[in-house]
Amino acid sequence: MNLIPFIRNIPDFPKPGIIFRDITPMLANAAALDFAVEKMIEPFKGTNIQKVAAVEARGFIFGTLAANKLGVGFVPIRKKGKLPFKTDTETYSLEYGEASIEAHVDAFSEGERILLIDDILATGGTMAAACRLVERQKAIIAGISFLCELDFLEGKKILLSPIYSVLHF
Repeated sequence: MNLIPFIRNIPDFPKPGIIFRDITPMLANAAALDFAVEKMIEPFKGTNIQKVAAVEARGFIFGTLAANKLGVGFVPIRKKGKLPFKTDTETYSLEYGEASIEAHVDAFSEGERILLIDDILATGGTMAAACRLVERQKAIIAGISFLCELDFLEGKKILLSPIYSVLHF
């Protein structure tokens, strides 16, 4: 199945010169969504994934579906202040300032093999922060999977784990 027709291009959003890759048409099509998630996990099947983790918000959509398909648990990595239990926090740089994400301190076990998932790889800053959270709990990043990668931003360069992207723009 060709997923490109299910990605809508929105020019000049959120600011002039940016082309926003809108995945909502794909989310609205059950067959396309199922195919996309299958493609995202395909390279990691048979690698003994024990949990899937994803950063909110769109990462949750793909992460929970991927965890279900792999028959493993799901770990939400959330914006600071959104998780109810004791958390570990990681701060990372944005274009204009900083942001922080968190995971529960007991989200990952030592040696556990984790697949990280998100919808789009842009600069890689958010995913690099998520990787640091996983590694700080001594879990192993078995791989990172994205639906789309914006190749010209070269976010892959700051991520050290095996990376797979279904679509490239």
